[in-house]
Amino acid sequence: MPLPIYLLAVAVFAMGTSEFMLAGLLPDIAASLDVSVATAGLLTSAFAIGMVVGAPLMAGLARKWPRRSSLVGFLGVFLAAHVAGAVTENFTVLFATRILAALANAGFLAVALTSAADLVPADRKGRALAVLLTGTTVATVVGVPGGALLGTLLGWRATFWVVALLCLPAAFGVIRGVPAGTGPLDDAGGPDLRRELAQLRRPRLILVLLLGALVNAATFGSFTFLAPIVTDVAELGPLWISIVLVLFGLGSFVGVTVAGRLSDHHPGVVIAAGGPLLLGGWVTFGLIAYQPVALLLLAFIQGALSFAVGSTLIARVLYEAAGALTMAGSYATAALNVGATAGPIIAAATLGTGLAELGPVWASGTLVAVALFLALPFRHALAHSAHEGTKR
Repeated sequence: MPLPIYLLAVAVFAMGTSEFMLAGLLPDIAASLDVSVATAGLLTSAFAIGMVVGAPLMAGLARKWPRRSSLVGFLGVFLAAHVAGAVTENFTVLFATRILAALANAGFLAVALTSAADLVPADRKGRALAVLLTGTTVATVVGVPGGALLGTLLGWRATFWVVALLCLPAAFGVIRGVPAGTGPLDDAGGPDLRRELAQLRRPRLILVLLLGALVNAATFGSFTFLAPIVTDVAELGPLWISIVLVLFGLGSFVGVTVAGRLSDHHPGVVIAAGGPLLLGGWVTFGLIAYQPVALLLLAFIQGALSFAVGSTLIARVLYEAAGALTMAGSYATAALNVGATAGPIIAAATLGTGLAELGPVWASGTLVAVALFLALPFRHALAHSAHEGTKR
């Protein structure tokens, strides 16, 4: 992989830490700002809403801007939003800063995905995507648990300050590693936007967008509410939240790494094998999460399966949207974050039911079951390799 892709992954790490860090901070934020944990969980949805709206919007606006300038500009806005979030005493203001940060994150990721795809051969998009998502998975392994620990020791605001500071080396990496002007985004005229948007009428693209959204909704629905499962269901101490998040993150790193080596040429294998295992994992999680050892083991397994299946589906978006040279990254970003928006909302709705703290886990299982049901009639189409895709 070219060095610029790894430098982009550093920036994705900083942004991924911000996107997922609330999973370990929700109780503290809720108490600090005098709202319920379920209401505080909407901060995760706020970020995801900004990502969903921002991905196509920011990609459309930035499609004729120099890539390096766009990426650094998005990082600057992201930094400013976290400084504002760190100092506010108002939940509504914090909610607004999450949306602003997400818009910047969406623009950055949409441009970064398209840039990464252009830096590698046509049949290695999945591998390039896996390297970028490594920044996200490292965030879940190091950034998110570290943020949870920092929040426990110094308060949630300290985590926001650290994320803001992380933007500085990330921007330096982008400036040093990303070419100032490469690819279709920098052409004088650029590809026709209406032709790129017309790609959204392709049935196979719609299918992988929907499946990717469902699987990621399952992932983020449970991930957002892992903290109360650790403390109230398994009856472990607050410091165990960080340990469970580390295990989930380690699993996600393994999952995205393995899937990155398979998703270009054997996507059907990942989806056909990983999908049912993912469903079974959520069911098992719901039944035995009260046992601490089982909780720790399942956190790792579900992290691996969730990111393996989810990243493979998102890679399929890049292939199916190959005709959208500047917007394909935004479609992939939007699919991932439609799930990240819907998942916590659906999960939060289950907290007030008889399922209590395990409601999000059962909601995740249901979402994966729906995805498998929808995918079954199209399993042969989903199994197309990158080589076959480039011939279409």
